[in-house]
Amino acid sequence: MNKLNFIDWLALVLVIVGGLNWGLVGFFSYDLVAALFGDMSGLSRIVYGLVGLSAIYLLAISPSLSKR
Repeated sequence: MNKLNFIDWLALVLVIVGGLNWGLVGFFSYDLVAALFGDMSGLSRIVYGLVGLSAIYLLAISPSLSKR
């Protein structure tokens, strides 16, 4: 069984952070990323972009994850 590499772990953490942030938005109308980095500031847009890229990455490698 292969272990997850650093990129796999980073993508997983970012997707979890994104999911928790959307949960906060949905249940409490509170955007944690915007609260930390500013509403649609450059840094918050980078965080949102990295979360989206991480989701695409995990989607692409998900077949191989089930074999690890």
